[in-house]
Amino acid sequence: MDDVQVEQSSYQMPPLEGFTIAHFLTVADIERSAEFYEKVFGGTIVSRGDQKGAPAYIKIANTWLIVNIGGGPTPDKPTVTLQPPPNPDEISSFMNIRVADIQACYELWRSRGATFLSEPKDKYGETRCYIRDPDGYIIEVGQSKPGFTYG
Repeated sequence: MDDVQVEQSSYQMPPLEGFTIAHFLTVADIERSAEFYEKVFGGTIVSRGDQKGAPAYIKIANTWLIVNIGGGPTPDKPTVTLQPPPNPDEISSFMNIRVADIQACYELWRSRGATFLSEPKDKYGETRCYIRDPDGYIIEVGQSKPGFTYG
């Protein structure tokens, strides 16, 4: 199932030129979350962070995930407080992972400890399911159906 991973060597953080996109999650426990994304998705923990404010960086496939504990306003975001979702059933955004073989990913990631909300289900031009991470965030896993065109 190693073919689920995308070649990672060409992605840099920070980038040498242009830009790189990373997804940031506010978590209750940096180590627990970093280990979840490492174990379930085969990510590489590049930096473990600490409870003093440094985030953890996890390289997953062709993207980066940054996890850090929450906190109150800071000089660069003076009106913003970060916290994990207070109600994991009321989410305003989620990570979306597209895969070549959803059944294989479902079985592999479930065996690695992922908690799925359901088994893969057909929906529109794809088959998809959702994982809940340790802080309650959901992650969509989807596989497009052959011949389906987006847009």
